[in-house]
Amino acid sequence: MLNSNLVPIRRALLSVSDKTHIIELATCLQQIGCELISTGGTGKTLTQAGIPFTDISKVTGNPEAFGGRMKTISFTIESALLYDRDKDAAEAAQLGIQPIDMVVCNLYPFKKVLQAGADFDTLIENIDIGGPTMVRAAAKNFKHVAVVTDVNDYATIITQLTQQNGSLSYDTRLQLMRKAFNHTADYDALIATAMDNHCHIHSLRMAFTGGKTLRYGENSHQKAVYYRQTDAPNSLYDMEVLHGKELSFNNIMDINAAVETVKALNPNRQGCAIVKHNNPCGVAEGNHQLAVFELAWEADAISAFGSIIAFNQPLSAKTVAFLALDNPDKSKRKFVEVIVAPDFEPDALAYLQQHKDLRVIKLDIQQSAHTYDMRFLNSSLLVQDLDTSLYSKFEVVSDQQPAHPELESLVAFGLKAIANIKSNSIVLVREVNHCFQMLGMGAGQPNRLISTKLALEKATENLLRSYTGSIEEADNYIKQQIGQCILLSDAFFPFEDNVELASLYGVKTIVQPGGSIRDKHVIAKCSELGIAMILTGLRHFKH
Repeated sequence: MLNSNLVPIRRALLSVSDKTHIIELATCLQQIGCELISTGGTGKTLTQAGIPFTDISKVTGNPEAFGGRMKTISFTIESALLYDRDKDAAEAAQLGIQPIDMVVCNLYPFKKVLQAGADFDTLIENIDIGGPTMVRAAAKNFKHVAVVTDVNDYATIITQLTQQNGSLSYDTRLQLMRKAFNHTADYDALIATAMDNHCHIHSLRMAFTGGKTLRYGENSHQKAVYYRQTDAPNSLYDMEVLHGKELSFNNIMDINAAVETVKALNPNRQGCAIVKHNNPCGVAEGNHQLAVFELAWEADAISAFGSIIAFNQPLSAKTVAFLALDNPDKSKRKFVEVIVAPDFEPDALAYLQQHKDLRVIKLDIQQSAHTYDMRFLNSSLLVQDLDTSLYSKFEVVSDQQPAHPELESLVAFGLKAIANIKSNSIVLVREVNHCFQMLGMGAGQPNRLISTKLALEKATENLLRSYTGSIEEADNYIKQQIGQCILLSDAFFPFEDNVELASLYGVKTIVQPGGSIRDKHVIAKCSELGIAMILTGLRHFKH
């Protein structure tokens, strides 16, 4: 059968810039009786290890020239790699071509010198020409030749050569071929974008691999595949599913929203974000994980049903017990789709595994970093910097002064929350029991006044749920509690109506970026109604 066809490796060409583990591979090749051919730099490493080899110049009949620019490109080398062993053997013999059965090559370190900030001339000298030519020739002829471009494959190759009498299988050569073409494609893409950048032309080339077919897409009639960006140091794709059903398209979208929200919170405090339909409906941070979880949940206990929850610290058994998964009364159990955390106490994981469908995800929240925000739109791509700056100023512009003991920290918390909520957005945040809580939010409304109304109504609903006093005093209690909150807007107020509505509910402090032609009118209305207004100078739209 073709997929079990073994090719003996009798002659190998070694030319590597990364010498990691090359001695181990060369030693194995020597032990199976393989003749080694090497270029100069690799040859020095082999010589130091006492491994004999044939210098490539003796094969090509030409010396290395032009400071190393010409080494491997020759009719002899490319023919030894390219000719079809079944069809062209007689012609190769007539031409004096001896086959080369393996190429080990990982190209000049263009990426390394680029990232080190090398000058243009140094970049040019680190563009490999002969290496990609050999790699592509060997990859094209993979039925007869093995091409090795990844140091991480050496160990597998050594094992197979040892176990298979110095031969490699078709399946192995096929996978090596696939990786080789990806390697040269990524290499050329990096060079192309670097040259564009040098000429002040914006370009972007990205590669994605490891496609996983999902059950379906956003809706059941849509197909979906999930890919990982090649060479990304950290990727959401790498999250570890410890338990539960297969992740869906919507799960992954919401996991990303939850991770991005909780990652923005203070990493030195416990943080929790609860996401539903790509919007955080509960956000809290503080010093005690269970208290933070409870506050995040209470921000919208109805929407938290079937939600995705992310924590920024390892999850404790005491915290997950809040879900009441083992309560005999099933109506008391809290149903969620996914829980994400950097790690889980063994007892916490065991507790969560009681729910057979609950997805439990291990992900290093702080390491899931990326550089840009990208949106693919109908064969076009938008790329922008991440929204990581909270404000450019912190200016009280009203007659009334804010009266919050942790004003800047609470505002920072509110801005982090609102930056992850679809615009137009409004949030109310408060300090309670030494924790910060998003008490209410209005998201994604084309009319900012409606967002303000939704946020105030949700805050009122949440406060009434915990209120234990008399009906007659309920309104005063609500106003008093909302008066201790801060209302934040992701963009400026175009009219005074938002301020008037906020005042009716008892709001005493408003934070917004400013920038409207009617700022003076809005600020005057705040002063008239006894509301403190702070301008931050930075908008936080999220579309």
